[in-house]
Amino acid sequence: MKVNWKELFPEPIRTILGRMPPAVLEKVEEVRIREGRPLEINAGDTYHFLTAQGSLTAKPEEAYIPQKEVTHRLLDLISNHSLYTLEEELRKGFITIPGGHRIGLAGRTVLSGGRVETLRDINGFNVRVAREVHGVADRILPYLLDMKSGQVFHTLILSPPQQGKTTLLRDLARQISNGCRLVGGSEFVQGLRPRLKVGIVDERSEIAGSYKGVPGFDVGPRTDVMDGCPKAEGMMMMLRSMSPDVIIVDEIGRPEDAEAVMEALHSGVSVIATAHGRDLGELSSRPALRTLIQEQMFQRYVQLRRTSRGMNFRLADGKMRVLQQPDAGGEAFG
Repeated sequence: MKVNWKELFPEPIRTILGRMPPAVLEKVEEVRIREGRPLEINAGDTYHFLTAQGSLTAKPEEAYIPQKEVTHRLLDLISNHSLYTLEEELRKGFITIPGGHRIGLAGRTVLSGGRVETLRDINGFNVRVAREVHGVADRILPYLLDMKSGQVFHTLILSPPQQGKTTLLRDLARQISNGCRLVGGSEFVQGLRPRLKVGIVDERSEIAGSYKGVPGFDVGPRTDVMDGCPKAEGMMMMLRSMSPDVIIVDEIGRPEDAEAVMEALHSGVSVIATAHGRDLGELSSRPALRTLIQEQMFQRYVQLRRTSRGMNFRLADGKMRVLQQPDAGGEAFG
C-alpha cells in the first residue's frame, strides 16, 4: 500500500507543501513540525524554513507557525484516529505508516519502573519521507558477489545518518532476490544466476515499508520480511524458519545483534547489515561491533557518503584492503 507522503498532513500544511518549488519538493527527506515553532524541511541535506506561501526562507520569523489545532489534527491523521492502538509505537517514539514513511515523535514521557511507558502531550513531529530508487545498488553490487560460489559476501555498510543506507539495502534486496549476476565489466544479465532467497529483518518497517505484513516497496520475488521485530530475534527466527540465503538487516549495534549476526554467518547464511558511523575506527569503539570487525566476520565494508552528485562510496575487503575508491571530484572520506 503506497501513500502519497503529502497526504499525511492536515491543512494548511498540505497546501503549503504543494506550493513549494517542484525541484525542491522532489528532494524533501524530512518535514519537521513543532507546535508553536517554524515549519522546517530537509531537502537534499539542506534545511529550510517554509513560509505560508511555500517559499523557502532562512529566517524563522518569516516561516509558517503550526499551532495546537494543526498538530492535533496531524496526530489524528497519522494514528488513523486511533491513538490508543499505538501504545507500542509511542513507547518507541516513532510511528511507521504505509509506504515506509517514519514519523518521529517528541513530547512528555510517562515512566513506569524507570522505563518509558508511553508519550503524552505530543508536540513535535519529524516525518521522514521514504523513497524507492531502483538501480541505486548497481555500482556496488558487483563487489558484493562471489562469482565462484554464486553467493553474496558478508557485508557491512556504514555511514552517518541520512546518507542512503536504507535506500541501498532496499535495492540490494530487490536485485539479489531477482537473480542478476555480473558478466564481465559492469554489465548485469538477468536470470543467469539462480535467484537467492532473501530475508529482511525490518524492525522499524523502513526497508520494505510493510503494511499489515505486505511489503509496500519492491524488495524482490524471493524475499520474506520479518516486520516490526527486534533485529536479534528476527535474525534467529529467519534462520530457524525461512532458510534464507541472505539476511538483510538495518542499524545493528547492540551485543545481541552482533551475536545473531555471528550465528547467521556460522550457519552459512550471508549477511548484509548497516551501522551508523563515519568510519571503521568509530564503529570499533562500540564493543559489539568491535568483535565482528576484529574477527574479520565481514568480507566487505562499504562506506557511504552522499554528495551533490549523488551517492559516493569507498569499498574494502575484510582485511581493510581498498577495492574501490570514491569517485574523483567527490567529497573526501574520513
